[in-house]
Amino acid sequence: MKRIWEHDKIAYGGDYNPEQWPEEVWQEDMRLFKKAHIDIVTLNVFSWAALQPSEDEYNFEKLDKIIKLAGDNGLKICLATGTGAHPAWMARKHPEILRTDSQGRKHKFGGRENSCPNSEVYRIYSVRLAEKLAERYGDDPAVIAWHISNEYSGECYCENCAAAFRRWLRKRYKNIDEVNKAWDSAFWGHTFYDFEDIVVPNELSEHFYLFGKERTTFQGISIDYRRFNSESIEECCKLEYDAIRKYVKDTPITTNMMGFYYPLDYHKWAENLDFVSWDSYPGPDEPDGHIALSHELIRGLKRDMPFCLMEQTPSVTNWHAYNKLKRPGDMRRLSYQAVAHGSDSVMFFQMRRSTGACEKYHGAVIDHAGREDTRVFREITELGEELVKIGDKTLGTLQKPKVAVVFDWENWWGISYSAGPSILIDYHEEAYRYYNAFYKRHIPCDIIGTEDSLDRYDIVVAPILYMVKEGYDEKIREFVKNGGSFVTTYFSGYVGDSDLVYGAYPGKLKDILGIWVEESDALPEGEENSFIYNGKQMPARVLCDIIRPEGAEVLARYDKDFYKGEAVITKNSFGKGKAYYMGSCSDEEFYDSFIGDIAAEKGIKGIMDSQEEFDMLDITRRYSEEKAYTFIINHREDGRSAVLDMDGTDILSGKAYKKGERITLKHNEVYILESMI
Repeated sequence: MKRIWEHDKIAYGGDYNPEQWPEEVWQEDMRLFKKAHIDIVTLNVFSWAALQPSEDEYNFEKLDKIIKLAGDNGLKICLATGTGAHPAWMARKHPEILRTDSQGRKHKFGGRENSCPNSEVYRIYSVRLAEKLAERYGDDPAVIAWHISNEYSGECYCENCAAAFRRWLRKRYKNIDEVNKAWDSAFWGHTFYDFEDIVVPNELSEHFYLFGKERTTFQGISIDYRRFNSESIEECCKLEYDAIRKYVKDTPITTNMMGFYYPLDYHKWAENLDFVSWDSYPGPDEPDGHIALSHELIRGLKRDMPFCLMEQTPSVTNWHAYNKLKRPGDMRRLSYQAVAHGSDSVMFFQMRRSTGACEKYHGAVIDHAGREDTRVFREITELGEELVKIGDKTLGTLQKPKVAVVFDWENWWGISYSAGPSILIDYHEEAYRYYNAFYKRHIPCDIIGTEDSLDRYDIVVAPILYMVKEGYDEKIREFVKNGGSFVTTYFSGYVGDSDLVYGAYPGKLKDILGIWVEESDALPEGEENSFIYNGKQMPARVLCDIIRPEGAEVLARYDKDFYKGEAVITKNSFGKGKAYYMGSCSDEEFYDSFIGDIAAEKGIKGIMDSQEEFDMLDITRRYSEEKAYTFIINHREDGRSAVLDMDGTDILSGKAYKKGERITLKHNEVYILESMI
């Protein structure tokens, strides 16, 4: 078991910005934090302007007071570097620090995450600030974690980036001939004679919008720029990490991620962080399985340790079209959902509601009224009391999945930039459809990248594996040969790392799957084919692959159109294992049935062996070396029941239960059963 930081319970607190308030308010905040059992605060998130008011001047006087006050009141501190927004003087004196957008417009001072990641000025000053903070506060016993910047995001297309991109390409491809080969630049006569001919791919060069989606005339350069942009911003994070490590030997360092955030490849980012954390802000009507998938993505970035829920709202967001309140009990339920899926913290943005700017109506532990008798503060206090009761029981505990769903950022970029076949292809949602089938059966599931080992799994699902990167087919081949069950889908195996087509689809996966795909029919929204699976008619939507089996068994065939009778689902025996191909997109009933069959074939059962009457509960299990902690959560409006598969004691109520006993959960109700293994 590996804990994320030195703390004796589930960390409870969040972003605190006392610099926005007069000092007389701070003491009242300390009193309210104690009352609510808040024990950790994230400080200094956006304080660069206050800490460095000019080029050579630094002022830590107020931050000294804040850190001392927090420590004296028994609070642990997650200390941010404050580099998420550069000071105004920096933009005035060094305009090259400002970002240029995809339309070629140089931005002015404003916003946040507003610095060009390839600006040497930005890198020098951000690293210098991180180093000064680490030197000053690195030995403070209250500081148990470091937090680099805040929600890294966006991209830049300025001359800094263009020059850095050309350097990046030289390192990746060595010579211009290899660039031309990788990008198939002979098409449309786009041959480059020199690296200096290469410009950034944006709306002034290769990019355009069609049917409301960003497109590109050359996928190779656009995918490479995505790689470059993600790595450029990651390098900024790494530079601050290294600056902190000069003075801070062991305290763990992170940055807060944003779930399925398209521009940044978090699989690569996680390698350079001591633990991963993220900010969870689901929409008011977002399915619980969708939220769980995001938690699993973050947990999967470092599969052998918990993650940190760095931010969530206590009550309401401020950026949705309709900012619906979390209903009574929702905050508690969603907090426990994060813990159930691997978090060792429950943290919020924000601790006290700001009085101005764009987040003044975003929820907070302490509202504008500043009172302790609000509904939200009462709920915060009640949850705080429960977390004290839980103590350190679940810290460092892990799930034990035998199933994984592959989600790869470079594949995502390749799919989104693809020149066809359908704007309805949605990589994230297709991954969710397969994940949700496991989630509903309470089968624990990792979300992994293409660099991760497959050795610990019995089933691996790789939906829409469009880009099969160099060597990944061999990893899959060995997994199936050794007895694993592999599942992939339509629009898979088409291209390699540079988006060049391998040949007959699904490329390097043909032998594993025992098929090839002759054609694919893209169906407009509202149009569908169908097939029979397990005696029921199921829809075939979005894309219908016309499959030619070469050794694979046909599990289902299309019902209509000129390809009536052609295979839509196949199963191939390969070595000791099985490889499945689903040639279309279907509905929830199909995924439930299909995944259920594959799981049954491998002998994989869900926690408490899912039954129809309680298949809408969220049931997970985290393990220590000696104990299991089973989380049972009801997200539904009506009551749900479950039959326990082991003896256990609910650590929230203290009540003991026996194996085989049925428990019933009302809406928002949570059980955490502690059992001996």
